[in-house]
Amino acid sequence: MRMRIVLLALVILLLCTTSVFAQATNGGGTDTGLKTIGLVIGMGIGSGLCGIGQGRAAAGAAEAIARNPGAAGGIRFALILGLAFIESLALYVFVVVFLSR
Repeated sequence: MRMRIVLLALVILLLCTTSVFAQATNGGGTDTGLKTIGLVIGMGIGSGLCGIGQGRAAAGAAEAIARNPGAAGGIRFALILGLAFIESLALYVFVVVFLSR
């Protein structure tokens, strides 16, 4: 039941943000502010999910090293590589927000 509510909330949020990005500027060429709100919400969601992914990756690596200390070097390499990819996603969101502005 909880998963359905979360899914419904995400669908509603996505439907609302598409109309925000489709809006044209008003006659004076200034922004209405809704696009900025949409960008901030999108950046928050993207960065928040990257943070959750990094936490889960670190927890999984810590558990794997605790189970098999002999493989710590390989696990550490995979963890650092994965964290670099996850962080690059957050940076891409950051760049897209500034380029959209």
